[in-house]
Amino acid sequence: MSSTLSRRSFLKTTGAALVTSPFLARCRARQKKPNLLFLWTDQQRFDTLAAYGNTVINVPNLNKLAEKSIVFEKAYVSQPVCTPSRSTVMTGLWPHQNGCTANNIPLRQETPCLPQLIDDPEYATAYMGKWHLGDEIFAQHGFGEWVAIEDGYTKHYGPERDKSERSEYHHFLIEHGYQPDRDNNTFSRGFAAHRPLEHCKPAFLEKSASDFLRHNKDRPFMLYINFLEPHTPFYGPLNDLHDPERVGLPENAFDPLEENEPLRYKVSREAMQQRYGSTPEKWKELNAIYHGLVTQVDQAVGGILDTLDQMGLRDNTIIVFTSDHGEMMSSHGMFAKQYMYEESARVPWLMSVPGMTEKQEIYHEPVSHIDLVPTLLELMGKPKKAGSLPGKSLVNRITGKESRHQDVFVEWNPNRVHYVQGTDLATPQEIEKIEQEHVRTVVTPDGWKLCLSDCDKHQLFHLESDPLETTNLYGRAEYQEVVDRLKKKILDWQKQVGDHLTLRV
Repeated sequence: MSSTLSRRSFLKTTGAALVTSPFLARCRARQKKPNLLFLWTDQQRFDTLAAYGNTVINVPNLNKLAEKSIVFEKAYVSQPVCTPSRSTVMTGLWPHQNGCTANNIPLRQETPCLPQLIDDPEYATAYMGKWHLGDEIFAQHGFGEWVAIEDGYTKHYGPERDKSERSEYHHFLIEHGYQPDRDNNTFSRGFAAHRPLEHCKPAFLEKSASDFLRHNKDRPFMLYINFLEPHTPFYGPLNDLHDPERVGLPENAFDPLEENEPLRYKVSREAMQQRYGSTPEKWKELNAIYHGLVTQVDQAVGGILDTLDQMGLRDNTIIVFTSDHGEMMSSHGMFAKQYMYEESARVPWLMSVPGMTEKQEIYHEPVSHIDLVPTLLELMGKPKKAGSLPGKSLVNRITGKESRHQDVFVEWNPNRVHYVQGTDLATPQEIEKIEQEHVRTVVTPDGWKLCLSDCDKHQLFHLESDPLETTNLYGRAEYQEVVDRLKKKILDWQKQVGDHLTLRV
């Protein structure tokens, strides 16, 4: 059963009147350092768990995890595309601060990730799965063990890297008798997706993570596991698990993009419909397959959590589950990410902290991934390390010791993806212009959302009354005062975080 997170209920549950978190106090009493198990996916919508209202999808393990977690109902990424978002999750910096403003920009070696910020040699550290922050298959940024699954980023390796080396997953497939299907002696994502369940990437990561937990059960650890799924290719061994008719379509699937909507969105929607189809039947089929990919991850998560329990590690381990961005999956007739719509910019975010989350607590205020690293630093006993980061720890807010409401900001920087050349919607010059678009967005606790572009249409939504974002209110005289107030919030935030982008305001 879920409940609303309030100061009274949370303090009653946790006794949280301490300067440090109750979890950390318990760890110190047992003379143990807290563990971190960080589970995340690629391109998973927020509404794919029961805690977010989806009772159709088969995710028993994630639903069980959510039953004893803080569920951040309105969690937003820093930028809704892979590399920029991942850079924030790993470093606690905005993409414009760490330089990873577009896909395949490598994270600078001198920019620390969480294990480097913790800086404790007693910890066993491992990163497993998709990285997408440069030098994909090579250990880096404070992680002692590295288990890679992607071999498609060789052209982005640094000059000192051996491009003939292959990921652990590549060698796993070779050991099971498979031969690479690509000319450069690698396995494509499509090939991997068509394997039996036990040879797909989630099952491989489940085994790798479980082995790590068994080998390191007697020392503190930080283990990150990033699944590719439910990212494309939209195919997997559980394609037929969910009935397309029962899955259905998002309520806003047929919402038209009116004249006052961004041209970039319209052009991208046309491109995505050319790629994935434009009929309700096709969209339902894709939604069902997408559900199956999330289930595939859920099964692997279940195996990892079972191992955690078998090793007796659950009561000393912080567990985080989230994603790097969402997926439109036919909302507004669109697919993929890169938009400021909720389905693209919002993600699931669960956080299980023993002694603090004995039951499910729903946190209703909007939160940002920018606060993830500072929150983990405090929970792991290193709050001072967060002092130089732009985000703020959420511990005081989730324990009820601080009631300050907080605006959430999301940025978009140019990423050349998913555009159509030769469309009737735009000239080549217009397409070239929108390919270079920047957007800055604010989401407020009172339900307003303003998206400001430097070269395209602006958007204003009232999420409380229009959660599906079907009516862009920008330009209406009766909302000018709201627009002015929210514009100031964005401009003040830009000054605070050193974002020098000039917006058309």
